[in-house]
Amino acid sequence: MLNINFFEIKKNPKILCLGAHSDDIEIGCGGTILKLLKRNQNAHIRWIVFSANNIRAKEAQESSSFFIKKAKSKQIYIHNFKESYFPFIGAKIKDCFEKIRKEFDPDIIYTHSRYDKHQDHKLISNLTWNTFRDHLVLEYEIPKYDGDLKNPNFYVYLDKQIVNKKVKLIYETFKSQTKKYWFSKDTFKGLMRIRGLESNSPSGYSEAFHCHKICC
Repeated sequence: MLNINFFEIKKNPKILCLGAHSDDIEIGCGGTILKLLKRNQNAHIRWIVFSANNIRAKEAQESSSFFIKKAKSKQIYIHNFKESYFPFIGAKIKDCFEKIRKEFDPDIIYTHSRYDKHQDHKLISNLTWNTFRDHLVLEYEIPKYDGDLKNPNFYVYLDKQIVNKKVKLIYETFKSQTKKYWFSKDTFKGLMRIRGLESNSPSGYSEAFHCHKICC
């Protein structure tokens, strides 16, 4: 495989992170964000969560501030669109995307996978591609009950320190989710271990993405 020095391609990258719910970005690409900011602290990050109310909103704010602490500039937006109803309120969410496009022109976008069967996740993925047609989009994956994980084609090696930091931050910040059977350190670490095996990562861990278009 050809290894690309992906985190040093641009000196001051603008990064857009999109998540339907309060812990999606952290689970899907938290390690990649931590690695990016470890390598390049000149990044400008806009972090947007579309559904989070009350305690979930507080958790999202706290977690995102930890994950992007080292960014040169950061903008965090926590919306309260009704969870699980995204397809039925899509016009309002589409308006939100149009506002983002006018205000922020990202170099890299992290969003949900188009293969994700959760209705909220799928709409965010679709609107990402509908809104940003000339951008590098990396679709992250969320392990869950639906069993919709596919074969990714873009891997980011993560060292064990970043893996442990990601898992620790997720588990300690999103306390409202810890009673859910799927929300465990083993779940998050296990997926990164499998992706590390697939990509022959030196540490044994990776995060994986679907990249449908890349130009050079």
